[in-house]
Amino acid sequence: MTDTRLSGKELQTLREGDPPATNDIARLQLVLEELKSCATTDCRPPAEMAARMETVGVTKAKGDFLTLSLLGILAGFFIGLGAMFCTLVTTDIQIGFGLSKLLGGIVFCLGLILVILAGAELFTGNALMVASRASGKIGLSQLFRNWGIVYLTNLIGALLLVLVVFYSRFWALDAYKVGANALLIANAKVNLTFWTAFARGILCNTLVCLAVWLCFGARTTVDKIFAILFPITAFVACGFEHSIANMYFIPMGIVLSGQTQVLQAAGVTAAQVTNLNVLGFINNLVPVTLGNIVGGTFVGSIYWLAYLRKERTVEAVSCRPWLRSLVTGPNRQPQITGYAPDAEAKDLRTILARARDDAHFLAKLADEPEKALKGYSLSPEAKAALVGGDIRWLESRIGTLDEPLRTWLASRQAQEKW
Repeated sequence: MTDTRLSGKELQTLREGDPPATNDIARLQLVLEELKSCATTDCRPPAEMAARMETVGVTKAKGDFLTLSLLGILAGFFIGLGAMFCTLVTTDIQIGFGLSKLLGGIVFCLGLILVILAGAELFTGNALMVASRASGKIGLSQLFRNWGIVYLTNLIGALLLVLVVFYSRFWALDAYKVGANALLIANAKVNLTFWTAFARGILCNTLVCLAVWLCFGARTTVDKIFAILFPITAFVACGFEHSIANMYFIPMGIVLSGQTQVLQAAGVTAAQVTNLNVLGFINNLVPVTLGNIVGGTFVGSIYWLAYLRKERTVEAVSCRPWLRSLVTGPNRQPQITGYAPDAEAKDLRTILARARDDAHFLAKLADEPEKALKGYSLSPEAKAALVGGDIRWLESRIGTLDEPLRTWLASRQAQEKW
């Protein structure tokens, strides 16, 4: 976040009532934007959520190996805790099929709540990074690097929890019924067909990524918990497949398949759980992981197309002159909505130069942008970039801005990182 503290000089300017300099106006505007952001309790609009999703993806892609690994291990551990809690609560429950599934889903939310609020790197949620890739802000190698590190460390975290839970004899609770429930859950998963597991993986991560998406709009801890609650409860209650949760569920079933007391409590024989092995684990994990990728990228791609498509197309064309032949016809008329001709770039330079030198115009641009921009030939995207403070878009059109203008533009957007 940008430092919004006022200097002694700025405070003195406010006390004496003198007209502040351009840079001071920018700082004061930033303070007001921050106060407004803190004061409102309304959730962020979807367009702002899309921008946050994109920004977060860039941050994740730039993470160093050690940080990603540690946070990945935590996420696998956290999701495993949710799975463990779900196993306990649904053991020997006598409230009916639907209600028992509902209750299991509610308590499983613990996992994603810990990931979001405590901070961790979860592979399934990171499927939303495709939005940053679609905007060209991260490379394909960065995307796959993040996914690879996080996926493997999620597995390590889940297996660590399996080890600790096994030696804690948690599974022996209620005369081994907790272990029996864990065994039956895992056995059902390893006996799914490829396409069933794949389809359930798609549905699962569609809901998981929708929960993460809703969190981009949340402003408080309570907001985020409620944003997580219903989508995650739905995927668990419906029996959909989550690759990282299965990294706990199935290995837990594998280690319990050799416990005679657990087999007896579950009412099964060793012959009935023959698929509970490493091969069965892999056969489940492959289609579920692929399905999770499809479901998550579907959510990220749809929202990118809905809210970021036009703006990022303009950026791509502006930064790559060779693309202009694809978006302009023989008469040099734009074929893609949002592409701005050179005349617009000239107007943008004029407006920004005036804003730099004319404090009154700068204030008017902040308070009454429509009036301030009247008479200039600007596309809706250009106006939105000026009003919203989209430095990247503006610099892609007219080059690097000077520091006072960058400060003022930064005040037009309250950027946060999740």
